[in-house]
Amino acid sequence: MKISAFKSGIFMSQPEYKSFMPAKINLEWFIDQPELQTLLEEANLKLGELNAYSRHVPDVDTFIRMHVIKEATQSSRIEGTQTEITEAARSEKTIAPEKRDDWREVQNYIRAMDEAIVSLEKLPLSSRLLREAHRVLMQGVRGQHKMPGEFRKSQNWIGGATIKDAVYIPPHPNDVPVLMSDLEQFLHNKDIHVPHLIRIAIAHYQFEAIHPFLDGNGRIGRLLITLYLVSNKLIDRPLLYLSSFFGKNRNLYYDNLNRVRSRNELAQWIKFFLVGMSDTAQLAVSTLQEILNLYNNLNEKIITLGKRLPVAKKLLHYLFKFPTITSGDIVDEMEITKPTANAILNEFIKLNILTEKTGFKRNRIFVFETYLNLFQD
Repeated sequence: MKISAFKSGIFMSQPEYKSFMPAKINLEWFIDQPELQTLLEEANLKLGELNAYSRHVPDVDTFIRMHVIKEATQSSRIEGTQTEITEAARSEKTIAPEKRDDWREVQNYIRAMDEAIVSLEKLPLSSRLLREAHRVLMQGVRGQHKMPGEFRKSQNWIGGATIKDAVYIPPHPNDVPVLMSDLEQFLHNKDIHVPHLIRIAIAHYQFEAIHPFLDGNGRIGRLLITLYLVSNKLIDRPLLYLSSFFGKNRNLYYDNLNRVRSRNELAQWIKFFLVGMSDTAQLAVSTLQEILNLYNNLNEKIITLGKRLPVAKKLLHYLFKFPTITSGDIVDEMEITKPTANAILNEFIKLNILTEKTGFKRNRIFVFETYLNLFQD
């Protein structure tokens, strides 16, 4: 199938509405536009640079958590949550009650990503794995009653107060299992020669067209991208996420997906996807460089703490995973006394490493702002 010749699907008559039936994608795909080939080469180059750089970062797993938090925040924000990255990095007890619903949705995304990455060590990237990620995503939050972990058994739609004025009506629920099976086969088909980034670009579009769950499709569809990159060893560590790029270009993101369905413009969607991949990979390298510079500079700064240096090094390392903390967190994590924890926190404030945010004498919250700022858009 030439990408330029792609026909996205047909409308199927249902009682009182027409649903869209996407064409199957488990095919041999041919790149027949030179600009697509150029963008693909650029994206592969940037991805390779990120992977090579990450291999030389000492203890790179320490810095992955904030990348996941940023992805969870950005992907959830596309769907309407209001949690900021500074809030997502905090514990629930420090979150205002009126913000906890959004906060829990972001935390569920973090758990879904973490558990799915671990599951890839035992399971292939599959409908089973995606359903489990969906179950985690929906647990105890809005949407928890919309068949978490199961493909839908009823018709859903996008936009509109009712199905009669919907912007888009995905395929009938009876067609979902067959379409998802085709998608899964496409992800793993070694008998066809499709470049990885073209394959996952098409797969992401197809997942969103199928909309297999009653809720959470956007987040699972974006999570699918990183899972594919990791499972196929295009990146060694989960350091690349496209939700920030999609969020900053939200109208283009939805417009390009819609144009595949409405105008068969698959090539335009793939171009947008590859540009996002290149930009995001380049940004990830820059962020890692800034993180390492910050880490090295602060290690030199805390040398002045003398006898407290061993505890200070542990705290600094901890902050690169958990940049928003309380004194209780330090007591529990480092198994030190409350006075010792308060003393070292005060030293970090004097060194402008931490900022105390509440102004209280008790229940204080300390923020590693310099580090958090590296992940702000």
